[in-house]
Amino acid sequence: NMDTVTESAMAIALAREGGIGIIHRFLTIEDQVDEVLKVKRSESVMIEQPYTVNVNSTVKDAKKAMEQFGVSGLLVEKDGKLAGILTRRDMLFESDLDKSISTVMTKDVVSARKGTTIDEARTILHTNKIEKLPLVDEDNKISGLITTKDILKINQFPSASKDKKGRLLVGAAVGVKGDYLERTEELLNAGADVIVVDIAHGHSDNAINTVHLIKKAFPNCELIAGNVATGKGTEDLIKAGVDAVKVGVGSGSICITRVITGSGVPQLTAILDSVEIAKKYDIPVISDGGIRTSGDITKALAAGSSSVMVGSLLGGTDESPGKTLVKNGKKYKIYRGMASFYASLGRKVREEGTAVIDSDDLNDYVAEGVEAMVSYKGSVVEIVKQLVGGLRSGLSYCGANTISQMQENAEFVKMTSAGYTESQPHDVALM
Repeated sequence: NMDTVTESAMAIALAREGGIGIIHRFLTIEDQVDEVLKVKRSESVMIEQPYTVNVNSTVKDAKKAMEQFGVSGLLVEKDGKLAGILTRRDMLFESDLDKSISTVMTKDVVSARKGTTIDEARTILHTNKIEKLPLVDEDNKISGLITTKDILKINQFPSASKDKKGRLLVGAAVGVKGDYLERTEELLNAGADVIVVDIAHGHSDNAINTVHLIKKAFPNCELIAGNVATGKGTEDLIKAGVDAVKVGVGSGSICITRVITGSGVPQLTAILDSVEIAKKYDIPVISDGGIRTSGDITKALAAGSSSVMVGSLLGGTDESPGKTLVKNGKKYKIYRGMASFYASLGRKVREEGTAVIDSDDLNDYVAEGVEAMVSYKGSVVEIVKQLVGGLRSGLSYCGANTISQMQENAEFVKMTSAGYTESQPHDVALM
């Protein structure tokens, strides 16, 4: 839930590698829903609601729609029925933007009936040497679309996290004030697979009441809530109705909660305490914060976490939001905690719908996070592969083939500062 880490590009990349991204809540409802839809539409076994354009539209209208939706082709409809297909190639050298698309579209379209399997679609696409296969019902009304690109992605990303419809998994965060119920409803309607009630102090009346109300309104919603750092906090959220608990207070690289407030628990201790309670209710724990290396992931999972949430490791990648900066010849990206000064002021402006910041806001707010630059790291895909590789190696050192086996086999020992120093490269000149 960080506006410098996860929007649709990051969520797509993570889901393709077997993870899941949580779209941050510091957007309007419409914009957050749009980010979820981008992930859901990025690939699927079948696109249930393909983008369409009316047969009476102009070339200008079609180009605008393609730009808006980020697609290279549109199905052309007339009264809901398939009338043709239009691609960028059809309009490549068209100079008359007011020309009707009916004069440039492909009219003789190869289509298939709704319910066509992937294997059947693959054969039709190959036989007819086409890339897009519209699906229609018995009345020729558009009911879906299968593309060559989506079929190829099934083999290209075998570990991808997908829902029952073959779409990439994606989650979305909500707060505990204002529009969280309306936001939750819109996000679920857009296809969000999980909702995360995400605030710094998850063991609070606000968080617990929000969980109650969301579960009451949407009982089938997969709901995560946090952050907490104690067994009691974990238990109270579980009793409120969560499906998973997010653990971590003050462990993040840009979090200064422990310094400013004197509150928090070292991450490994927080995990162990929370897991002890969560096991009684068969509820998973997510370790959030403090991940600097693959070894930290191994330790968090060995302590009982079902998964980990990562921020700073992904913050400087191509897929993270924001522009790349250059300082002293090196590339960086902005990374900030959502309890940092300017992030909090920006949130206040959005919530109150005003562009004016009162001087009292500047004087009264106490930041619990910082803003910083992180080194540019390239694609997140390579980082994920390195982290997964380190985790696999960690499992082998614990004599385990699975995470659950590692949790049974792992033993923790206290390490002194001398032991930590010994763990680092030493007595050599690093290249």
